[in-house]
Amino acid sequence: MNASTDDGAGGDPTEGVVYDLDPGCTIDDVEEGSLYRSTVNGVVEYGVFVDLSEHVSGLVHESKLDGEYDVGSEVVVRLLEVRENGDIGFEDVDVDPAAAEFVPVAQGDSADVSELSERIGDSVHLKGDIVQIKQTAGPTVFSVRDGTGVVPCAAFEAAGVRAHPELELGDVVRVSGSIEAHDGAPQVEVERLEALSGDAEGRVRDRIGAAVEARAEPADPEPLIEWPAFEKLRDDLADLARRLRTAVLEGRPIRVRHHADGDGMCAALPVQLALETFIADVHADPEAPRHLFRRSPSKAPFYEMEDVTRDLNFALEDEERHGQRLPLLFMVDNGSTAEDTPAYRALAQYDVPVLVADHHHPDPEAVAPLVEAHVNPYLHGEDYRITTGMMCVELARMIDPSITERLEHVPAVAGLSDRSKADAMDDYLGLAAAAGYDEEELTDIVEALDYAAHWLRYQPGSNLINDALNLDCDDETRHRELVSFLSSRARRDVDAQLDGVESHVEHERLDNGAHLYRLDVENHARRFTYPAPGKTTGELHDRKVTETGDPVITIGYGPDFAVLRSDGVRLDIPNMVTELQDELGGAGVSGGGHLVVGSIKFVAGARESVLEALVEKMEAAELDEELRSTLLREE
Repeated sequence: MNASTDDGAGGDPTEGVVYDLDPGCTIDDVEEGSLYRSTVNGVVEYGVFVDLSEHVSGLVHESKLDGEYDVGSEVVVRLLEVRENGDIGFEDVDVDPAAAEFVPVAQGDSADVSELSERIGDSVHLKGDIVQIKQTAGPTVFSVRDGTGVVPCAAFEAAGVRAHPELELGDVVRVSGSIEAHDGAPQVEVERLEALSGDAEGRVRDRIGAAVEARAEPADPEPLIEWPAFEKLRDDLADLARRLRTAVLEGRPIRVRHHADGDGMCAALPVQLALETFIADVHADPEAPRHLFRRSPSKAPFYEMEDVTRDLNFALEDEERHGQRLPLLFMVDNGSTAEDTPAYRALAQYDVPVLVADHHHPDPEAVAPLVEAHVNPYLHGEDYRITTGMMCVELARMIDPSITERLEHVPAVAGLSDRSKADAMDDYLGLAAAAGYDEEELTDIVEALDYAAHWLRYQPGSNLINDALNLDCDDETRHRELVSFLSSRARRDVDAQLDGVESHVEHERLDNGAHLYRLDVENHARRFTYPAPGKTTGELHDRKVTETGDPVITIGYGPDFAVLRSDGVRLDIPNMVTELQDELGGAGVSGGGHLVVGSIKFVAGARESVLEALVEKMEAAELDEELRSTLLREE
């Protein structure tokens, strides 16, 4: 027990744990505030001297002495202070030594979780709070954290029988036992496990809180590129990193939901890599990264009720089956709009905290009351050109800066995936080139990610996506061959789709000078294959932009949805959705996205009226000034 780092069982003496030191214990094995069994070795006018062991002795001053004692008397004392000169001051407490239950303390047996891997075979004790209680077919495993880490503590009552049923999640405990190697990691084989209360509990909680606060502080790495617009977001990202690191230190599971596209994967995978590394560093259990982190893609750019229902079901099952706390939800590349709020309200029923990192056009008034943190470039006067992947690479580096070299190409992939027109793209492409990726290779990675995401659907596909993005791939040849295969298949399927739909594309020139292209993707495009309707619309749009060089709007529509893309026309798709909701009662309009890229849903019977109103709004939209000048010169 080190007086500077460990906390004892003080407070109400009737509730305190009384320690009995082995003869060899020294000053390093005691702590201020704890109760000890002692023997009086001298009586003087100003108090009595007591021995706790052969090496630990001190004075109970008369002002701290209530009873009368003789040499050889046993007395329970509280250690008040260890002075700089080594003198120790005690007070006696009203505990009958004959009735007390003593906790033996061996020399040097106090330990922090962070030390346990070096103390295999030792008998130790540690203090912390319980963050998980898992009943196995054998022992009950209590995961205990002390601020330096989290360790599993196996207590055995009988096979499959809950040990210490009086203990609950969050209880502060003192654990005594031997350190054994379990799957190559330390585990405490419990000999004694007891709850602390009163001042003892308070001191442990204070110590854990201070340690967690210090360790949760994120790193502050130099940004990958100099970009003034991005600097506005750094404090918000640091706050996210702090919250995520805190969740790991609290033993809380983390669930990441991300948009199932290239930018969403470029955002979520670096965060996954950083958090799993940090979890492994904090938790002694080698299985902790697998149990405490889950990443799930979402097809829609918002949190659907289908998604939240599935997530809540998993979380509640994990709580019951594995004794876990309910998770923290981190929304990545989605989560900023009013469409997310019904799902957030469902989470609020179970007190699941929500964090958001996104670059879709936000509805802060709707979202802010339901989330703990929301990082979005629009909230700082910027826009979607700062992609979520760009943000989350920096976030991941704040969580674990050691992974920087593996991420240097990822912002460029994210920017190409979302067709970012940010001035910083040149710098990101240069950074990727220095890491060994030219723009053609990056574009192939984009195609490969889109193709893989389409076939994975709701599956995270961590190994496949890691290999394609080359985050944690130990075989460079496999990465390049995989990307070549997936991207070539993607381009083949896109070309076949576009060649097949070309004759069904409707074209008109709007009054504002923009080209409008429309395609019924339900009836004139291949279904249930790659590319999906959104990707088909986007690829058709890009082809028409290249062909015309003019402002272009493209609509791909089905019975009850429309996918929208625009270049050179100042649309505001989220605002258009809001206006349509007001103007077309009963049409069931919902949707959103970026200003010039998005999707809209509606009831099938209102399709014609919704599309007609959409075209009217597009025709009234202004062109970008540069393209307007070009058109005037041509005329």
